[in-house]
Amino acid sequence: MNILGISAFYHDSAACLVRDGEITAAAQEERFTRKKHDASFPQKAVEFCLQQGGIQTSDLDYVGFYDKPFVKFERILETYLSIAPKGLRQYLLAMPVWLKDKLWTRANIRKDLDYKGPVLFGEHHESHAASAFFPSPFQEAAILTMDGVGEWATSSIAQGKDNKIELLQELHFPHSLGLLYSAFTYYLGFKVNSGEYKVMGLAPYGEPKYADLILDRLIDLKQDGSFRMDMEYFDYLGGMTMTNDKFASVFGHPARKSETQLTQKEMDIAASLQKVTEEIMIKMARHIRELTGMKNLCLAGGVALNCVGNGKILKEKIFDQIWIQPAAGDAGGALGVALSIWHQMLGNERATNGKDSMRGAFLGPKFENDEIRKFLDGQGIPYKYYDDPQLAPAVAQDLQAGKIVGLFQGPMEFGPRALGGRSIIGDPRNPEMQSTMNLKIKYRESFRPFAPAVLAEKVQEWFEIDSESPYMLMVAGVREDKRIAMTEEQKKLFGIDLLNIPRSQIPAITHVDYSARIQTVHAETNPKFYELLREFEKATQCAVLINTSFNVRGEPIVCTPEQAYRCFMRTEMDTLVLENFVLDKKEQKPLEEDSNWKEEFELD
Repeated sequence: MNILGISAFYHDSAACLVRDGEITAAAQEERFTRKKHDASFPQKAVEFCLQQGGIQTSDLDYVGFYDKPFVKFERILETYLSIAPKGLRQYLLAMPVWLKDKLWTRANIRKDLDYKGPVLFGEHHESHAASAFFPSPFQEAAILTMDGVGEWATSSIAQGKDNKIELLQELHFPHSLGLLYSAFTYYLGFKVNSGEYKVMGLAPYGEPKYADLILDRLIDLKQDGSFRMDMEYFDYLGGMTMTNDKFASVFGHPARKSETQLTQKEMDIAASLQKVTEEIMIKMARHIRELTGMKNLCLAGGVALNCVGNGKILKEKIFDQIWIQPAAGDAGGALGVALSIWHQMLGNERATNGKDSMRGAFLGPKFENDEIRKFLDGQGIPYKYYDDPQLAPAVAQDLQAGKIVGLFQGPMEFGPRALGGRSIIGDPRNPEMQSTMNLKIKYRESFRPFAPAVLAEKVQEWFEIDSESPYMLMVAGVREDKRIAMTEEQKKLFGIDLLNIPRSQIPAITHVDYSARIQTVHAETNPKFYELLREFEKATQCAVLINTSFNVRGEPIVCTPEQAYRCFMRTEMDTLVLENFVLDKKEQKPLEEDSNWKEEFELD
């Protein structure tokens, strides 16, 4: 039985194919169209999933859509009516899109896919919950989903047992942890729905001086983690921005303009927001543990990408084990609705073997050596070919020499994190590597931290964590014995001045608060990356590499060898690994815009 799941029309559209309960393929539309956070119907992602499954749309038994458009439309209408006449401009902008497209989602799916079978709709948070529980390694677990908003729900508590999920409690719009974080993201001068990572990365440079102010003026937080926001300070109900002048008056200045200088105050506000977010997440986790009695927790929704908050829940030992859907945002809803149809609606049994069923999140397109050779030879690109036993030692040698390497191997990852399939990697022992990779490779803000990839069996030798973190969704501290103590002079510094102080034996991935966003690398899900880490450790006694996504600021992660090569040539990367082919930047000719792939180049 073939079930296609789809998420679309808001941000991060995606498709997923589930065959007989197994996840066959999944990908985000942005990777194919090269439009970051592409919200359009995931036509190309669907084509990939069908191709990967070796089927056509006529072979599909069900198509599932990740939320219920009519219920969402009801919420939007009720919201506009409740604040009228305010919000008229927003209403007039929204209605044509709804009346033309979004209300006719079933008909549009059938038309776009040329499909005549059943189209089913799951509730938004039900899809999130299914994406968290059904692929998890747990036979039963508590489920916490937190995001901006679905139909009405903004956070929900559920419990999963075997092949069923039962919803227990919901928090409703407009009171939303995701929208609270996005409001501050906007106020701090970053882009909503993509800049939240920056706020989280900025927070350790500040002090949470305004946390009490946020809890006193903006949000009424209860002991069970539920809360109400004072909507007089927020403008997203009927305005064109997330916050208003009254919100700005709380902090004494208007919203920061994008790309202007960051001050210590912005860093302190980010730290305060992060502290409040963590407090809410911990209170919710304690409440769900008490409510369900479950020992395991599953997380999904955009807020579940707040890996600092996840790490705090883990550290508090509220649950024995935590599993987070790697595509926790809306993209994961495509996977969730497909699995929900298979288990929840059709009643198919579910059995776990102690491992999750995400296949390391390596669910996207894969390119064979023959395809890559054809591309390289066709473009006259110089390279060296290495058999598998020689590949990892050769690349490890480049890394040891301080080179920055683009790594393109195996299937593309599903979700926002690069996990060794489409990654840029480097030596974490180099104290200049963070600023070099930020400014010369990623073309992004210098304060943003990088994540360590570490051999799974060596994680406790380097970090203060006693569990796996295969999807880079947990933050933990660098071990005390790996840290470098600050001098008395360094202790007097604060804010961005802390950036260039070496914090540990692996300074390039150690944030200013001695934390790191950890990825544990496992031989069974990513054997080539695992072998590379082993070779690097043999040479350096360091089982850790820097791992960041293979893209530059403002672009999606690369999907094809052509995109990888172009990104390699447009940045100051030194080496590119395309499966078993290794390219040296010094041997390459400059990019020619009139090459055979000019059309794709111009689409970026």
